[in-house]
Amino acid sequence: QVQLAESGGGSVNSGGSLRLSCTGSGYTYSAFTMGWFRQAPGKEREGVATINTYDISTYADSVKGRFTTSQDNARNTFYLQMNSLKPEDTAMYFCAAVEAALVPSERLQDRSYKYWGQGTQVTVSS
Repeated sequence: QVQLAESGGGSVNSGGSLRLSCTGSGYTYSAFTMGWFRQAPGKEREGVATINTYDISTYADSVKGRFTTSQDNARNTFYLQMNSLKPEDTAMYFCAAVEAALVPSERLQDRSYKYWGQGTQVTVSS
């Protein structure tokens, strides 16, 4: 059973930084894509950033230049470094994974992912 667990959320002031972590267990695969998604109250879940087996990252336009994904394969852990945070970044953040190297058009689509974490809250105050 694949399990994902996020950590690192919290409350920061506008312009601050946070790093989210997602640790996976229960899987072995040769190709994967890990995604970060967020959902604010009253809004649909949106793709934020992804990274895959080949260390290729994809970002939503709203976070380009501010957020960065990375991975530590030895620890089965993926990271989302969030800098220059804005109040509009406030949301519940989820990590997700699928055993495939998704094509670019699929990477930020939540329907492309099979496994999901429980989420971690990020709150940015102005």
